[in-house]
Amino acid sequence: MEIAPSILSADFSALLDDVKKCESAGAGVLHIDVMDGHFVPNITIGPVVISSLRKKSGMIFDTHLMISDPGKYVSAFAAAGSDWITFHAEAVKDPLRLIKKIRALGKKAGISVNPGTPVSKIRKYLKQVDLVLVMSVNPGFGGQKFMRGALPKLRELKKEKNNFKISVDGGINFDTILNVSRAGADIAVCGYSVFGGGGIERNIKKLKKLSEMSKGGINNGGSD
Repeated sequence: MEIAPSILSADFSALLDDVKKCESAGAGVLHIDVMDGHFVPNITIGPVVISSLRKKSGMIFDTHLMISDPGKYVSAFAAAGSDWITFHAEAVKDPLRLIKKIRALGKKAGISVNPGTPVSKIRKYLKQVDLVLVMSVNPGFGGQKFMRGALPKLRELKKEKNNFKISVDGGINFDTILNVSRAGADIAVCGYSVFGGGGIERNIKKLKKLSEMSKGGINNGGSD
């Protein structure tokens, strides 16, 4: 399973250094949370930050748009250097139209569902997307506890899987990562468990090792 560090938990005064440490630890995907203060309460970064990082990193940029009108901004994020652009099913009226727009820009299209949104809401789009992001916390804040209701969604998506990757975001740490790996996630978005102390490289390698464990009992998980 791929470990995708979420820069929402990084040190923004040394952001490039943190990103470089992730890359040197073998992380191939960088998760970039974009918040608008409307769809979610917080405000984070925009295309200018992505553009700056793009010049210095060869990682896949997985841009997660937690914004109310993603269709208005996908061109800007594509031009800035995003490789994958993921929007929330709850934020748009016509997901298929937006999926086509993202793909027309030469980018991979992802769709995300909040904890309260069932997989059935996006089932008809699964053949068109490249990524499905399951939120295991309510979007908008880092450091939340993992919601176990995400696990049945991951299993359900695994059964229906075609060519899309299954990602999970929220509360993924050294306790919960084994659960999401066994449930079928291809990508674990990890924030505080990567950047919260102990060394970025060490944390990524430990998370990767734990995700590869295939035997033993499923634990109950913990807090991020």
